[in-house]
Amino acid sequence: MDTQEKQRIQTAFQEKMDYDELMNCTRCGFCLPSCPTYVETGRNEVHSPRGRIALMKGLVDGVIEPSEEVKESIDLCLGCRACEPVCPSGVNFGRLLEQARDAIYQSKKPTLPEKVMKGIFLKNIFPQQNRMIGLTGLLSFYQRSGAQKLAQATGVMKLFPETMRTMEKVLPTVPKRAEMKERPRHLQPLHTTRKKKVAFFSGCLMDTMFMKTNDATIKLLQYAGCEIVVPETQACCGALHGHSGELDQAREMAKRNIAAFEEAEVDYIITNAGGCGAFLVEYAHLLKNDPDWDERADRFCAKIKDITRILVELDFHKQPLSLPEQIVTYQDSCHLKNGQKTFMEPRQLLESIAGVKYVEMTDASRCCGSAGIYNIVQSKMSMQILDYKMEQAMNTNAKTIVTANPGCLLQMKLGIEREGLSQVMDAVHIVDFLLAAYERANDNKKATKQVAAAQV
Repeated sequence: MDTQEKQRIQTAFQEKMDYDELMNCTRCGFCLPSCPTYVETGRNEVHSPRGRIALMKGLVDGVIEPSEEVKESIDLCLGCRACEPVCPSGVNFGRLLEQARDAIYQSKKPTLPEKVMKGIFLKNIFPQQNRMIGLTGLLSFYQRSGAQKLAQATGVMKLFPETMRTMEKVLPTVPKRAEMKERPRHLQPLHTTRKKKVAFFSGCLMDTMFMKTNDATIKLLQYAGCEIVVPETQACCGALHGHSGELDQAREMAKRNIAAFEEAEVDYIITNAGGCGAFLVEYAHLLKNDPDWDERADRFCAKIKDITRILVELDFHKQPLSLPEQIVTYQDSCHLKNGQKTFMEPRQLLESIAGVKYVEMTDASRCCGSAGIYNIVQSKMSMQILDYKMEQAMNTNAKTIVTANPGCLLQMKLGIEREGLSQVMDAVHIVDFLLAAYERANDNKKATKQVAAAQV
């Protein structure tokens, strides 16, 4: 970093950081054992929440200068927010991290990879769902045309880093472009009376690459007694922008989504991706200084609810649910647990399925190392964290690892592939798992009735 760049970063820290929040940290150290990067770096204080807060405060106070070492510490943070629930002072570390990244990345000259990622993906693709459909449509063509098999057979994939090669193998089968465009916007309950009217936040990646999981979510809500509205003008939640130091663009995404959902007049806004949901509930903080949007953001945030929470509230776990006998474990989505405070509901739903033996893995709520695009930009640390996670999962003897976030899902599939366990273990999003359990139980119920009727 040259002198001018250092000065810009230091000024940005002084302008953007919430100094009162920095001062809330009492340096007690309760956060240390909960931080994956602190543990995995051999208890290096620089890579702990307490250490990072000290660096942020030092920059604001002018005690230390911006450096590559400071940037490395901020970049290496997963943003999992596991430090927040254990903090006796209630420090909102996730907000401080976003402010710090905003200060750094809006003040320094970007590298070429950063320019590409932000210019193409964050600014031009994720905010425009039609472009997301176009991009994932290319991936669908790659998978269906035989190009994927050819790339794997000819060794072309060996040109890419190991993590990306393995990730390419575990990507879901992407729907055709036409399927992604034909999305329902208003649905009624199935086989039951209406209990709630909800809006569904479909997301960007979730409604393209993981469209089948979105379809399963909608079906579960229908079975649970919900009328569902899916606003057409909704957009990407902005989480990747916020976590990458693009807070201004994240605010624009927030405004688009608030406006899109205001007209729906629903009881709740339902999400099925832990990372998206945790960022959506932060809109009130994101727009707190905007007098035109602060109250609208408060109303929006008050309605956000994860799919597992509403299913439990509507007693979905008391309906017939069954699957073939198997051991199942659950990997917490960091942002679902630490951001949305949703922890028991997924477990309650899994434990209600006949045929399923639920076994809690050690450190189920410790980050899996996915963290948005962390497993690409910080691959070494991500794989180190994933190796620990897979060790805990294997100790449960589970056939299925269930999770509640697309990034976690791909990371666990990546771990299964790396361990050579793809023939005996699988990773599944919880809504896909629950839908299979519901439909199997109810198909069995119908079959039993038909047999009884035939015998009469």
